[in-house]
Amino acid sequence: MAAMRVDGTPTRTIWPLANADAVEIIDQTALPHEYRVLRLASLEEAAQAICSMQVRGAPLIGVTAAYGVALAMAQGDDDASLLTAVDRLAATRPTAVNLRWALARMRRCLLPLAPSTRAEAAWQEAARIADEDVEQCRQIGKHGLQLLSRRAGECGRLAIMTHCNAGWLATVDHGTALAPVYAAFEAGIDVHVWVSETRPRNQGLLTAWELAQHGVPHTLHADNAAGLLLARGDIDAVIVGADRIAANGDVANKIGTYLKALAAAAAAVPFYVAAPRSTIDFSCPSGAAIPIEERAADELRVMHGRDAAGARGQLQQLPCSEAIVNPAFDVTPAKLVNTLITERGCCPASHDGLLALYPEERHG
Repeated sequence: MAAMRVDGTPTRTIWPLANADAVEIIDQTALPHEYRVLRLASLEEAAQAICSMQVRGAPLIGVTAAYGVALAMAQGDDDASLLTAVDRLAATRPTAVNLRWALARMRRCLLPLAPSTRAEAAWQEAARIADEDVEQCRQIGKHGLQLLSRRAGECGRLAIMTHCNAGWLATVDHGTALAPVYAAFEAGIDVHVWVSETRPRNQGLLTAWELAQHGVPHTLHADNAAGLLLARGDIDAVIVGADRIAANGDVANKIGTYLKALAAAAAAVPFYVAAPRSTIDFSCPSGAAIPIEERAADELRVMHGRDAAGARGQLQQLPCSEAIVNPAFDVTPAKLVNTLITERGCCPASHDGLLALYPEERHG
């Protein structure tokens, strides 16, 4: 059963249908104004859901891609169809390494099999990836709770700043950065979350929505208020997720994360990053090697919301002639990260720190 809830009902962010011919997802582009469930029944629909950010968050992107391969096997189970599906899904989002990790795992699982057995095996492997994500996030919550409990003991409270959305909406359940927050709340710690709106996609609104669903006290703030809040002592810790962690501990996350890390360092406030193994890229030596996705200019030109009558709509706030740059991520150097929180425990943001948790990645 899912740990997180929508209107009191335990809910995952993605789930297969009983007849194994489609999956359903929460359409995150409709939130927080509308809770809408979409059915994905083909490879192309899964790829489009990832591209359009109907599903988002590195772990959930990986799981959706795994199910996308399973959907593709129902359309064609030969080698060419499998490899085409993997390539199509890999091209959807370049920065989040979980996508590549999940697709490589599906390829390794399915390619040696007889084509006639691939469809069933693909559904089973995708389900395993989803269930493993849930357990890893639960463990992240458990290990992160130890950090947050100590910090609460020092401060007599727990005021936590977040950026983007790294809650259960970004995973299958529990979340990464918010898993320790939910664990702290359930443990009775006096916790209050300061939610950065995270422009231009406003994923902070998703964080506020899911915190409200769980009853966690929180306050939304403009991105540019973060420095002031940290400087005047309103924040006890910053915790974010990641889309890729390089082998040296550098962290790629939603644009604006680096600025919060700089402000946290200046204010002597600990900056934590929570992510599962699938987000750690040991083949990537440093943040300089992480590709940064450039997204459409209309994400800045056009705002979405509800009008005075409650109808959903959009508003163009800039002319089409305005030059725009829209990088989706930035890289926070390892030196600004106090602790990495993973499903295996906590470690320094460094090559040695990561290898202490994942010694099987040590070569030579």
